[in-house]
Amino acid sequence: MTTGHEVDSVPRRFTDRSADSRAAILAAARARFAADGSEKTTIRAVAADAGIDASMVMRYYGNKANLFHASASVELALIDHVTADPAQLAAGLAHAFFERWETQDNSVERLVLRTAMTHPEAIAQLQRLFDEQIKPSILAALSEDPDAELRAALIMSQTIGIVLCRYLLGLEPIASADPEVLERALRDAVLQHLTRPL
Repeated sequence: MTTGHEVDSVPRRFTDRSADSRAAILAAARARFAADGSEKTTIRAVAADAGIDASMVMRYYGNKANLFHASASVELALIDHVTADPAQLAAGLAHAFFERWETQDNSVERLVLRTAMTHPEAIAQLQRLFDEQIKPSILAALSEDPDAELRAALIMSQTIGIVLCRYLLGLEPIASADPEVLERALRDAVLQHLTRPL
């Protein structure tokens, strides 16, 4: 059992009959967390938005911290771009980044980044995203580089900057720039982070 803001690490098992309810809960939770933040969002409000009883939310997720963790979980699938060649790695990561943000649903990533500015749960989720999905790909590609972890963090800072300027804040001229131009710029920046002496 967890207390406070701890996330219950014990996996929960559900039947297919609960899939619709869980999907409705997660959709409602993402909208609430994004609009109201973590502190103001309540289990009762999420349940009302999902059209179910609050006890069902507790049954599936246990507490608000677990609900936020589930709502903010995302799979980046960067492992396909691992290569020992820095130029190929930079090109692959830049392309994967813009392909995801220009063509796919990014509601979960937007939720994490919007709420990370003020809420510890979102900061922790962003750190997990880096530790579990971004950093391993870079470390695998740069296994002999003692600065690989810092290089991975610099690459993440570069991508977060683009997300904030283009997709969240709409700052010009980044917001209306040609994505192919931005992809090439990101590719070059990533390559610099991968190869420049630190």
